[in-house]
Amino acid sequence: MSIAFLFPGQGAQTPGFLHRLPDHPVVAATLAEAGEILGQDVLALDDAGALASTVAVQIATVTAGVALARLAGASGVRPDGVAGLSVGAFSAAIAGGSLTFADGLPLVRLRAQLMEQAYPTGYGLAAVVGLDERRLAGLIEENFDQAAPVYLANLNAPTQFVIAGAEDGLEAILGLARAAGARKAERMAVGVPSHCPLLEKVARVLAKAIAEIPMAIPECVYVDNRRARATRDPELIRADLAGNVMYPVRWHDGSVLLYELGARLFIEMPPGHVLTNLAAAVFDDARAIAAEETPLETITILADRERRLDEER
Repeated sequence: MSIAFLFPGQGAQTPGFLHRLPDHPVVAATLAEAGEILGQDVLALDDAGALASTVAVQIATVTAGVALARLAGASGVRPDGVAGLSVGAFSAAIAGGSLTFADGLPLVRLRAQLMEQAYPTGYGLAAVVGLDERRLAGLIEENFDQAAPVYLANLNAPTQFVIAGAEDGLEAILGLARAAGARKAERMAVGVPSHCPLLEKVARVLAKAIAEIPMAIPECVYVDNRRARATRDPELIRADLAGNVMYPVRWHDGSVLLYELGARLFIEMPPGHVLTNLAAAVFDDARAIAAEETPLETITILADRERRLDEER
């Protein structure tokens, strides 16, 4: 393994990100295909007003990731491993060949609709940076309030986490985190409490929907969200896609696994560069780039170079 594709989740979006995708026939064809699958113009989903909707964000995020992964593939850059954070797991499954775009995108829309309907107001996510997992988990456990529950949701780096839950509970934990020495403790622009038990019902409905969808053996390794394990088993990928909404995402552990398997070039598909920054901060002898900020020619050159180095290792 030498090249890994990373796919971000909700929260990485910025207004206009679909319109900033490369002007290329492969990208245009993917956007058109998404419109045909869903019966709507996906380019209308990336303005500031539309991005207030969880449904718009998740559809647009997956579409952007698939479009760039296809463009990279058409240029000869193909991954040895894929990993996606949260809804990015669907992008990863599609890019890896386990799930078709035509089957996956309606599932993404259903997932987002269920999440939005389950908690239309009063809940969300927050970021905490500067405490280790044991300290933050202890604060959450010691101050748990059933009336305003909070859970550890994403483990993005050794001292970088996302917590999910009720707004009042989030504010309380953020205050405690700041008092405990957190460098950053603030709300995120996400209105649903992802990756925690509050979304168990959503996971059940999604599991029923995805049970009827054909899944193939992927062309490369898929790293799951819940356990940070590498697999090519379609049924394990199916279970991860259905259930990751109700379990914490062990993103850091999954990234480390890709590195240990040999990945030395991490290419983050759009939108954003959050996963690029996380990888760059941890792996001194690997390279992490964001496709949104890197010309296709440069991506191709770096991938070719990494393939040659991998053959020499």
